[in-house]
Amino acid sequence: MAQGLDIARWDLESEFNNTDHRTDLNGIDRLIVRRGQPFSISLYLRSGNYQPGVSTLDFVAETGPQPSEQYGTRASFGLSASIDTSRWSAAVTSPPGDMVALSICSAPDAPIGRYTLTLGHSARIEFILLFNPWCPGDAVYMDNEESLAEYVLAQDGIVFRGTYKHPVPTPWNFGQFESEILDICLRILDMNPKYLKNPGKDCSGRRNPIYVSRVLSAMVNCNDDNGVLLGKWTGGYEGGMSPMFWRGSVEILRNWDTQACQPVRYGQCWVFAAVACSISRALGIPCRVVTNYLSAHDTNSNLVIERYVSENGEPLQSRDMIWNYHCWVENWMTRPDLKPDFNGWQAFDPTPQEKSEGVYCCGPIPVRAIKEGELTFKYDAPFVFAEVNADVITFMKKKDGSISKIFSTAAVGQKISTKSVGSDAREDITHLYKYPEGSDEEREAFKKADHQNKLLQQQQNQGLDLTIKVASDMRKGCDFDVFAVVTNNSQSVRKCRLLFGSCALYYNGSMGGNCGFKDLLNVELSPGAERKVPLRLNYSKYGGQLTEDNLIRLAALLLDHTTGDRMLAVRNIVLDNPEIKVKILGEPKENRKLAAEITLQNPLPETLENCCFSIEGANLTGGRIISERLGSPVGPGEDAKVKIYFTPTHSGLRKLVVDFDSNKLCHVKGYRNVIIGK
Repeated sequence: MAQGLDIARWDLESEFNNTDHRTDLNGIDRLIVRRGQPFSISLYLRSGNYQPGVSTLDFVAETGPQPSEQYGTRASFGLSASIDTSRWSAAVTSPPGDMVALSICSAPDAPIGRYTLTLGHSARIEFILLFNPWCPGDAVYMDNEESLAEYVLAQDGIVFRGTYKHPVPTPWNFGQFESEILDICLRILDMNPKYLKNPGKDCSGRRNPIYVSRVLSAMVNCNDDNGVLLGKWTGGYEGGMSPMFWRGSVEILRNWDTQACQPVRYGQCWVFAAVACSISRALGIPCRVVTNYLSAHDTNSNLVIERYVSENGEPLQSRDMIWNYHCWVENWMTRPDLKPDFNGWQAFDPTPQEKSEGVYCCGPIPVRAIKEGELTFKYDAPFVFAEVNADVITFMKKKDGSISKIFSTAAVGQKISTKSVGSDAREDITHLYKYPEGSDEEREAFKKADHQNKLLQQQQNQGLDLTIKVASDMRKGCDFDVFAVVTNNSQSVRKCRLLFGSCALYYNGSMGGNCGFKDLLNVELSPGAERKVPLRLNYSKYGGQLTEDNLIRLAALLLDHTTGDRMLAVRNIVLDNPEIKVKILGEPKENRKLAAEITLQNPLPETLENCCFSIEGANLTGGRIISERLGSPVGPGEDAKVKIYFTPTHSGLRKLVVDFDSNKLCHVKGYRNVIIGK
């Protein structure tokens, strides 16, 4: 006769299971497992022994407030002879006796989240279930250990900013395994409007990484919901922190959690993307941050960016923008909802730009669909396609209100970048988004996307060539020259007027104040001749105009008196901040106090006041930011220097992220990779 087990107590073997499931960095004080992979628990019986074939035990696994078998949020199962990793199952792995070793496995497509597991009538355990990219049956399965170490387990990384001619690596502490972060990520899912409206259906959707990614895309911004971050691109940052302030996601997520889910102020694209990456990795979805240089923001979906300048070549604001760079994320998953060949990296963008299905979110869309011009695929393919492929047409608006088209070369979607696997080097992934320019495959993709402008022959150069050249070394605080280079490739003498200007620039394409201007009324060029016209940029002029992005927009406008043609050349430059030098004093070992000696030389011709260094690092600084203020001002050319102490908690390669702030030099970032021994 079948006999139920009389369970007195149990051991969830959290240390063993969490280590086996690669969740031990979250801590080993509770059970956190990945789906489709067995975990072990030990049962201690009050009376009787386990007898194979006689003893029975029923299990019920439930998640969410309205568990139901119809929604897949409740599963009932009994003991089997052996584990079946394709569904919820349990088997005994110990010989008969009063201690029963159980192996339990969830379905590889079970909804992720908090679970209760009821065993028989007397035992009830709780655990957290995550996506499992190590499990071949999981939709997020990734068949490469080095990639998994980078895209799931790495708690720090690099986000690329700057310009496409000069990408600037910025360190970021993702910190997805720091204390409380996983609970906060689950709370974000529970605060999303779909959950609040229909929790049963929303929890059911959590089996699907496509659904979860789309929810995250909406919840990292706060435009329609109690999301994590409020974006701000203009004006001051009163009532919050400049987006440049953040060194990592941990402080942002904790602030959101402790402030009753009020949005954290403020974010910009790389902050939105990095926070989305932290949450994705915390939940078990392989994720990476991607930067697209010269990223088009096409507001009217015609795949054309219309750019306007005044008669002096000065930019006029328009709704269509070209962002100097724009960051989004890619999550790795299968796409059973689309035809084959579109599995793998899916782009999704948490920065609020345009609405999708009535909500500020974007994606996930297969990166391959963008490359192939498949604009009907879900989700938001036309917007992302435009970001990397839009055509740019420049118009001149004259004082009398008339508008004329002018010749200008402007590329969109350049040097699409992400951090390399296993190193801090930049990996160029442009080829994953677009075919080589001018190739037959590119034309096919444009035809499919109905991108008429790109299919039409570009207007031909009328014999004059205009480019902007810069020095390789342009540091904040220095005076330097930039050059407009005019070449006459025609057979006749050309007389021209050259206007060469510069202004401060925000990374999203908005303009700041004037940094220097030159107007040459009579430039005469004989056939084959080249003229190099310098424009001096003085710190005394640009220093007060520069935004936190350290960007200057250079624009040269050439008016050909002979033909009446107008040409525009534009180039964005980024000024280098000084290098932060970090020296580690002492032998780096687990739970041993270390010191970081941090130095920065003041590059400005003025004194720095209120100088402060801060450090942060996953498993290095105890999940917090450690700051040290300097007691005295730092004069021109002098070193700002501090010693900051910290105690690493885990061995391995870790990134110590450093930030320097002062009255004149704000949010300079640096980092040092540290190998912590056991």
